[in-house]
Amino acid sequence: MTIKTLSPGLGVSPQIGPADVAALAASGFRSIICNRPDDEERGQPSAVAVAAAADALGLRFIHIPVVAGTIDEGDAAAMTRALAELPGPVLAYCRSGARSEQLATMAAARGEDGGIARYDIVVIGGGSAGIAVAASILRRRPDASLAIVEPSEDHYYQPGWTMVGAGVFAPEVTRRDEAGLIPAGAEWIRAAAASFDPANNGVTLADGRVVAYRALVVCPGLKLDWDAIPGLAAALGSDGVTSNYRFDLASYTDRLVRRFRGGRALFTQPPMPIKCAGAPQKAMYLSCHRWERAGVLGSAEVQFHNAAPALFGVAAYVPALEAYIARYGIDLQLESRLVSIDGAAKVALFEQRRGDTVRRVEERFDMIHVVPPQVAPAFIATSPLAAPSGFVAVDEATLRHPDHANIFALGDVAATTNAKTAAAARKQAPVVALNLLAALEGAPPVAVYDGYGSCPLTVEAGKIVLAEFGYGGKLLPTFPKWLIDGTRPSRLSWLLKEKILPPLYWHGMLKGREWLAAPERRGEGG
Repeated sequence: MTIKTLSPGLGVSPQIGPADVAALAASGFRSIICNRPDDEERGQPSAVAVAAAADALGLRFIHIPVVAGTIDEGDAAAMTRALAELPGPVLAYCRSGARSEQLATMAAARGEDGGIARYDIVVIGGGSAGIAVAASILRRRPDASLAIVEPSEDHYYQPGWTMVGAGVFAPEVTRRDEAGLIPAGAEWIRAAAASFDPANNGVTLADGRVVAYRALVVCPGLKLDWDAIPGLAAALGSDGVTSNYRFDLASYTDRLVRRFRGGRALFTQPPMPIKCAGAPQKAMYLSCHRWERAGVLGSAEVQFHNAAPALFGVAAYVPALEAYIARYGIDLQLESRLVSIDGAAKVALFEQRRGDTVRRVEERFDMIHVVPPQVAPAFIATSPLAAPSGFVAVDEATLRHPDHANIFALGDVAATTNAKTAAAARKQAPVVALNLLAALEGAPPVAVYDGYGSCPLTVEAGKIVLAEFGYGGKLLPTFPKWLIDGTRPSRLSWLLKEKILPPLYWHGMLKGREWLAAPERRGEGG
């Protein structure tokens, strides 16, 4: 069988039979289109027979029969729909391959070349940043053609997982269907991005399809690298090993803490960058507070192993946190990094820097809350968009790529020095929306991002140290000090976290309503 490749996602060939399907599957094809009517000649394999062979091997099959010399726009439209629907790579065949190639050419003339769809704006990622920036763009330019590339059908309010682990939120309140959050006017492409071609304004998807754009927004989040710590992935969810950084494990954290009656409880934090730098501490403080109230804290030996040289990266908030370290009797181990774990033996190995020396120390545990190292997704780190860190290179103020004026990034994947939090994405979304729309008009960026991030540090049930800061650790409080002093534990901050921020997320940020997130225009501010 001779296959002619028309694009990364589409090949054509002469007639195939059921016996050829296994070889096609082995070579990577995921779908087959038959463009030949049955019974054109004696002995011709039927479409039904080929379809049965494809189904047996998990390949998709569509029959679009056409007769040479009579192919019309209706046939081209059917081919276009099939190429958009089917997972790729796709093999199309007829008697010689000529009709299949003709249909592919006609599909290209309709704007979809073997799966190439063209949009004004393509957003890579349908998480917090992706939905927020798409909604902000479409509120300003509802007639723009915009596609969101996102493979997951689930959308999570990840800041709520700390509260799930503390027994405050039920896990289901942090999850919604992605389909219900796609902004009106946006098209959802349910696929993962695989590579970028910025020179030709194209993105290739994992299924082989290609989408083209006039402007691109990159915000797929970062990768939780569970496999970077030997033994961790296999141990999670059993033997007292847990993490609030996963939806399915936050409830296990709650169960472990409720059942704890004393023993050794370890909490870890990896090197930066990580999502919400305060989250590892939040799990610890809330656990200790529950044990304090239950009268078992005195029987607990709690250790916090933080790979960083300081308890928190912004000095103004450290005194309040140190007071809780002392109150709960926590053994604080700075510059101590988890390097392996044996769940069955309940032993964790740490690498600790003490001055000029590095040592390895084994610690036994009854429960351990682990935060994994976090890196850029591989398809980002190896792309032409990446900075040396592996994250997407951007100007920190405008969030525009330094080499491609029509490409922007925000959220956890952006190579910026701000804290990677949902609050940061909330502030970044309107900045990107304004600057991207300006770029489409050939104008320079008009808005700037000041590095704002927020980390509500839950130091006990009912009180929070509300850390709000921007680039360089500059304090950027939302509220006046007489109302909320972010450097001190506050009951009002807890009410904000528990009652206000979830609806602000679902009904404000994800709807393009920029409450408490009005973008700063260039030239404004001080």
